[in-house]
Amino acid sequence: MNVLVSKGPQGRLLVFPAGWNDSSTHDRGEITVLLQKTVTSTNLPLKPCVMTNDELPVELAPGSQLRSVDVVLDCHYIEEAVGGFPGAFAGSFSSDPATLVLRGVSVADDGSLDSVTNYEAPGTDTDSASPIIFEVSETLVPIPYAESLLHADCAGEKVTCEISPYSLHLADEGPSQASWFMGTLKLSSGISIALVLKVSNVREEDERMAVLHPRLKVPISKEGTVLTTVEFQLSSRTPTLRTRLGTSVTLDCSFALASSSPLASLEWRLQYRGSGRRVFHYQAGDVAQAEQSTAHVDVVQLLETGDASLSLQGVGVGDEGTYICLVSTPQHQAQNIIQLQLVEPPRVRLFPELVSREGDGATTLTCEISGYYPLDVSVKWTREAPDDKDKIPISGSSTYFSSHRQAQDGTYGINSYLSINTAIELGPVTYSCHVSHLALEEPITASAQLRTPEQKTSNGLVGTFIATFIFLAALVGLMLRRRKTGKSVKHFSPLPRLRFHSQSSSPAPYGAAGCETQRLE
Repeated sequence: MNVLVSKGPQGRLLVFPAGWNDSSTHDRGEITVLLQKTVTSTNLPLKPCVMTNDELPVELAPGSQLRSVDVVLDCHYIEEAVGGFPGAFAGSFSSDPATLVLRGVSVADDGSLDSVTNYEAPGTDTDSASPIIFEVSETLVPIPYAESLLHADCAGEKVTCEISPYSLHLADEGPSQASWFMGTLKLSSGISIALVLKVSNVREEDERMAVLHPRLKVPISKEGTVLTTVEFQLSSRTPTLRTRLGTSVTLDCSFALASSSPLASLEWRLQYRGSGRRVFHYQAGDVAQAEQSTAHVDVVQLLETGDASLSLQGVGVGDEGTYICLVSTPQHQAQNIIQLQLVEPPRVRLFPELVSREGDGATTLTCEISGYYPLDVSVKWTREAPDDKDKIPISGSSTYFSSHRQAQDGTYGINSYLSINTAIELGPVTYSCHVSHLALEEPITASAQLRTPEQKTSNGLVGTFIATFIFLAALVGLMLRRRKTGKSVKHFSPLPRLRFHSQSSSPAPYGAAGCETQRLE
């Protein structure tokens, strides 16, 4: 029979038989499935599909089908060492080998799983040297990312698995006497899963005959394994996020609960450099409260699908830090920790871009670096001449820095300086400033050119030649113009020339002033 597999309220797997409509109901264990009208409104045929990690339906490949398999993981059992106390340092905890067996998880099989066999316990040996084997059933709550866990080795992923005792607190009743454990799974790709495990109940008539694990003091199966059931799971596929300033991000957090454990509250908190604040809070039966306008959780999706993801709009420097997604029920409490790191690449400018040999030859190059986040930045200077095979690093007293600057948006800036002596450079030289930063895949390089003396002399000769040419051309033009003008001038009688002489000491009449007029022939 063809089926449609989807994720329903609180992350449960919902199975829709072919031909199913919105007026039909089917029971699967404790789950009653109701098909939403939004599904039937598409008028699309129901085909076999599974839900991927991003919860979007994807058709199974031709010939594929769902199959139940056992996923076996190597783990460590972590507990307080003898004589330890709550809140002690990490050195007060012990670690022992353990095995986590996820029984009967549903995965898509295209035929490549034909050789996969179910897990068989090695035996009843439960001495201290043998690994503690935990068998986990998903009859109440599905285990997320089962396919990623199953194919981790083939995909080259590393799975980190830890199991530790879990202290359950019931409302107004104090610690529970039941046996609980917390399983934490982390994939190198970033997926994080927390499983709250309850040791399976032993029938009252069998309780006296039950065999207890010598160390855990909990009932074990005939094969010597600890039988548990998932009561609560919390997962995230983005335990670490890196984004630029001003962007919008979603911090993924999803959970699923057994029907006996309703959601009590959801809280998002931000911790940064020793201080913390609440970002979002929801209490069952109350109105959701966002402590900042840019934070949002879809409460409808929270209640229907267990999607507790936090959306942040236009993130700034103040949004960076460690986010804690804390989901609580009257019985359980689990949390996801998500690191949000903000980065902004630097802008680099080097001036002057062209250096000439003038004055006493001392010149300072300035590499201006601005608009970057976080604070750490690396700056290197190099020198390269035409005869150099590689760029030569420059260090020592010739380079120095300004103090850091911080802009209003929280980004940083700094200047790096290089002192050079142009008088000792004989050929053309390229000076470069190389800037490395967390937000850059490759360093940014800015360069300045030092002109050679030959370049400056040749430029002066060219200028002199051009000026001389213009002067000569203007002079020749003037002479030609005068020649042309002289041919059209008429001859006139020359003006009389005055000759001065002294004949007596008596004053001369006005206008005579002791001179005579003589016409020149």
